[in-house]
Amino acid sequence: MEDIIKKAGVLVEAIPYIHGFRGKVFLIKYGGSILDDDTIRKNVLEDVVFLSFVGIRIILVHGGGPHISLRLKEIGIQPEFHDGIRVTDAHTLKIVSEELDKLNKKIVSEIKELKGNVTGLKGEENIVYVEKKKATKDLGFVGTITTIEREAIEQHLKIGNITVISPMGISVEKQPHNVNADEVASAIATSMKAEKIVLLTNIHGVMRDINDANSLMSTLTIEEVNQLIAEKVVHDGMIPKVQACVAALRGGVNKAHVIDAKLRHALLLEIFTDKGIGTLITKAKGK
Repeated sequence: MEDIIKKAGVLVEAIPYIHGFRGKVFLIKYGGSILDDDTIRKNVLEDVVFLSFVGIRIILVHGGGPHISLRLKEIGIQPEFHDGIRVTDAHTLKIVSEELDKLNKKIVSEIKELKGNVTGLKGEENIVYVEKKKATKDLGFVGTITTIEREAIEQHLKIGNITVISPMGISVEKQPHNVNADEVASAIATSMKAEKIVLLTNIHGVMRDINDANSLMSTLTIEEVNQLIAEKVVHDGMIPKVQACVAALRGGVNKAHVIDAKLRHALLLEIFTDKGIGTLITKAKGK
């Protein structure tokens, strides 16, 4: 009986959040190794469908890096990266497109199995517009985002569909490009004036020490994030994630969250409870 009462208490605690967020846009970015785990993926998509059912308009941007690297190795191509960005020649671009398309269809299918209304969109099909990314090395067909086709996304959100978007873009020359999924998530969140951007990871959130579970930083400001990067407390793969959050916040998104997808119902616990379970990033203290 006590467990049942606790569950009822959680639902009551969620009521003001559900009321406040109904009709708002949430951008959720989901990728990396956690995308490949069937159990984690099912748990995440259950939460996504629940959020949609209570009236939150959901955009889900997925990655696919591990799938792409594995496929390249299977056909004898060694994945190449420069400053954390995948060097993408014509052959690699074909593999990137195929793997992202497979993942998009898989996620859409699994959301449908959970009774969610959903649309799958390819970023390169007139959704994400890009120009060639400039770097100290020629990255091939890697894009920097110039604009997002907001109306094309909005029409699916208006009818209540969870909108699943793959991270590719198209240039003015109609050439598809590979685009970093965190950048796509941030740009779309900004364009859609999202209430929140949520990045799902395989650790608790932003931590002072990756090996110390008690070092989670539950709240941060943009200024504090930049300081942590300068101090190298935030490093490696967490840098593009927090930078995507900062870019979205500066672009008008209200709040950003970095949470651990391995924790069951992490999305619901972060969004619908007073304490949350990950890292909340805001523009400034009290904002």
